[in-house]
Amino acid sequence: VQLQASGGGSVQAGDSVRLSCASSGRSAGQTDFAWFRQGPGPEREFVAAITWRAGARNYAEAVKGRFTVSRDSAKTTAYLQMNNLKPEDTAVYYCAARIGHSAWYGPRGAADYNYWGQGTLVTVSS
Repeated sequence: VQLQASGGGSVQAGDSVRLSCASSGRSAGQTDFAWFRQGPGPEREFVAAITWRAGARNYAEAVKGRFTVSRDSAKTTAYLQMNNLKPEDTAVYYCAARIGHSAWYGPRGAADYNYWGQGTLVTVSS
């Protein structure tokens, strides 16, 4: 499975950005998607996830109410709509995926995902 992320950029606080993550390859339609981000620290932080079977969504507390994860009807592309962005949202955002699981909610650990896209930088200035 290959993941192609796009949509980052430089914005002002309060602006919106939408990220996309297109998957291709084997069993691309049975994909649980997640978004992580990495700021100045060494670890990737969970942002949001959506599962292929249930379409259930879960979010990090820091983004709940501002970010929305979704997917297309073919279940091969995921989106992260980010509204009311804050400077602390500045990070490299990564999409991640795993194939063929049946959990209701996607896991929050980076190690639970097998496939990763390239990062896309989102910079929010005050």
